[in-house]
Amino acid sequence: MARAMLLRCPNCGGRGLFASFFALKPNCPSCGLRIERGESDYFVGAYLFNLIAVELILFFCVCGFVVFTWPDVPWDLLTYVTGALMLAGCFLCYPFAKMTWLAVDLAIRPLSTEELRWHHDGGDIGDRELPHV
Repeated sequence: MARAMLLRCPNCGGRGLFASFFALKPNCPSCGLRIERGESDYFVGAYLFNLIAVELILFFCVCGFVVFTWPDVPWDLLTYVTGALMLAGCFLCYPFAKMTWLAVDLAIRPLSTEELRWHHDGGDIGDRELPHV
């Protein structure tokens, strides 16, 4: 999880997984792990992690703001600022959500040597399917 929060490969700790802040490279440059692990809808979990992270951050910020400004809370300002923060948070947390989801998936489904070889070879070669545990 620590590697993921540093935007490194959760498998080997290698750097350079991102082509840009929002675009992942297809494979880890160090170990060859395909970032999507061979599934087309792999990052649905990352979307969920992103939503949960942004909601929690926003919840604690709003609660702190309300407590700090009580009893004269500027509700209109709070409404507009939280909307803007919500949109910004979705973009800023997304790379971390992707890497965290990959780390959780590797913890639940550890990488086997056969699967790593499959990833390193490029996967989906001919009739070769993703090796399952």
